[in-house]
Amino acid sequence: MNMEQKMQIKPYRDFGDFLRIQFPYKVQKISIHAGFTCPNRDGKKGWGGCTYCNNQTFSPEYCHTEKSVTEQLEEGVRFFSRKYPEMKYLAYFQAYTNTYGELEELIRLYQEALAFPDVAGLIIGTRPDCMPDELLDYLETLSKEYFVLVEYGVESTLNPTLRRINRGHTFEDSERAIRATAARGIFTGAHLILGLPGESREEILRHADVLSGLPLTTLKLHQLQLIRQTRMAKEYAEHPEDFHLFGMEEYMDLVIDFTERINPSIFIERFVSQSPKELLIAPDWGVKNFEFTARVNKRFREKNSWQGKEFIPAVSTPR
Repeated sequence: MNMEQKMQIKPYRDFGDFLRIQFPYKVQKISIHAGFTCPNRDGKKGWGGCTYCNNQTFSPEYCHTEKSVTEQLEEGVRFFSRKYPEMKYLAYFQAYTNTYGELEELIRLYQEALAFPDVAGLIIGTRPDCMPDELLDYLETLSKEYFVLVEYGVESTLNPTLRRINRGHTFEDSERAIRATAARGIFTGAHLILGLPGESREEILRHADVLSGLPLTTLKLHQLQLIRQTRMAKEYAEHPEDFHLFGMEEYMDLVIDFTERINPSIFIERFVSQSPKELLIAPDWGVKNFEFTARVNKRFREKNSWQGKEFIPAVSTPR
């Protein structure tokens, strides 16, 4: 059975398939914290960051700002290579806004990562309002030699929601950045949080329709999580009635309905995220990410469902 046949029997196009198409060998992401900040924290756009944000939730233990990019890669490779000695790596610039800085410094950090042995490319997480044309020019050139994926934090397609969570950008910013990046031939991803306060189930599903009309390569989804030491946690403590925290079974059904409406050309990287238990307030489902994914796949089969089953091309929506 060839790769295309294997993909056809799955209920959705997953990120592992995407990487197998791009590389003839196994690759692993290694998270990098390069010391960036965010315009929503330093006063350029706002202060305090997004209401849900505590970056400790996605920074691995080996990833600390006092360590250089090279040191973080060394530790990451040492961790992963025990199991797969022949593996190659993607340097994942993850924490905060990894295109927010002087162009020369950004290029220096990216090149430091690419110079590390067995690093085959970059994944760069950023905001849609922090991608200048000069950096796109550089990434376009880089992508002709290396794997490059730019992942934008879209979070919602509704501007009232973006204002409520203090994102400091609009969905129109996201659309412009995604189209501009994809037009350069650069792999382009989006990140979306399902269940942000104030959004109805139908509004959440509508995100799938809108994003399906954009030239996305990949999509990362996860459930809303309430994290300690965030403004959203304080809002929840004061007004819990403003939030709907999904139970696992309910969220699985939401994910399947959402995936049915997603453009079948888009690769889905994940459905859930698991924050460190010591930081998580709710919801705590008590399952690992891979266990949740296995349950979702089973539910897809039970419902005779698949990605794109209800796909409708996106249309313009009033914000």
